[in-house]
Amino acid sequence: MTDSTPPVVPEPAPAAPAAPMSYAPPAKWNVLSIISLVTALVGIGLAAVITGHIALSQIKKTREQGNVLAIIGLILGYLEIVGGLIFFIIWIALFATAGAINYSY
Repeated sequence: MTDSTPPVVPEPAPAAPAAPMSYAPPAKWNVLSIISLVTALVGIGLAAVITGHIALSQIKKTREQGNVLAIIGLILGYLEIVGGLIFFIIWIALFATAGAINYSY
């Protein structure tokens, strides 16, 4: 004899109440990395380099955001320092050669 009753399917367990949505707190940005980038963009290369190095050191310890900002500030700061030194050397060389030119005929 064959049984014509369908198999019994267990009912699913009632859903647990939804937990309230919680968001992770926003990641903190390292202030010195922002200052490094801003001072590099303004044209204060030495301040950008100093604050960039300090920011990278702090970021390594605290795991804050801003690593890329500090690196960009460092690169721009070093470029500004090198560019300023080249400009100064050319400026000195131009004045040194201008005094050595003999205008007598």
